[in-house]
Amino acid sequence: MSEAPPIGVAIGTIGATAAWWLESARRLEAAGYRAVWAWDHVMGRGDRSVPVLEQWTILAAAAGGTSRVGVGTFITNVVRRHPALVARMAGTLQAASDGRFSLGIGVGGFAGEHQAYGFDFPPVAERAARLEEAVAVIRALWTGETVTRPSPYYPLTEAIARPPVVPAPPILIGAGSMAGVRIAARAGDGWAAEQPAFEDFGNAWLEALDAAGRGRSEMRLVLGFGGGRTGRDALDGSPWVTAPRDEWARWHAAGADEVVVTARTPADVDALVAAAERW
Repeated sequence: MSEAPPIGVAIGTIGATAAWWLESARRLEAAGYRAVWAWDHVMGRGDRSVPVLEQWTILAAAAGGTSRVGVGTFITNVVRRHPALVARMAGTLQAASDGRFSLGIGVGGFAGEHQAYGFDFPPVAERAARLEEAVAVIRALWTGETVTRPSPYYPLTEAIARPPVVPAPPILIGAGSMAGVRIAARAGDGWAAEQPAFEDFGNAWLEALDAAGRGRSEMRLVLGFGGGRTGRDALDGSPWVTAPRDEWARWHAAGADEVVVTARTPADVDALVAAAERW
């Protein structure tokens, strides 16, 4: 059997039960998928009565219920969690998963959640500034050293996070704008891009890397393929289930180091498990 392509799966957290999500993670691990990823939502966009799983909690449970598959946030919302707390959560999850965690982080985009829960939702320019500052805070705390740093958003005074996080998880910046792509290039270990954003800003990202003095080989491009709606199959007829290796080869040639395919329903997961047999 040939080596499995680096295809991960974002298992939908909206309209999902914890039991189904965790069973799906185990099935996808057994099938050979590289990672399982969780969204960061606290309620649905349409029918707000649908159940929604909390991102970090379900990933922690998945890490404990698996042994090989990667686990990651695609994407965690920096505005809802102080980065010092994110640093502690990520460090613990990295240790608990034996180094399988990847931190995707971005500025968030669903204002309705913030309004409903009483979370701040600053203008996009401030959210972008907070994102870059958050990455600096997280990296500083992962060293295990005492950290004091002024900041308009996240000041720290003799903060310390032990034990040091070794190896540090990769930090992937979720970005769908030119400003976000520049932050990914200068502050991240990679770019977590959705397909439309990659097609719009892929060349600009390479230019931003050059401007930041960073080489493409040291960065990781994780390309996400969304689609569908809550409760509806996202992968019916998708090339990710009909010709997965060919589809991977296409996007790898375009620049992706890894892809994340969305699975919203049991039928989606069934289709992905069956597709892996054709790798």
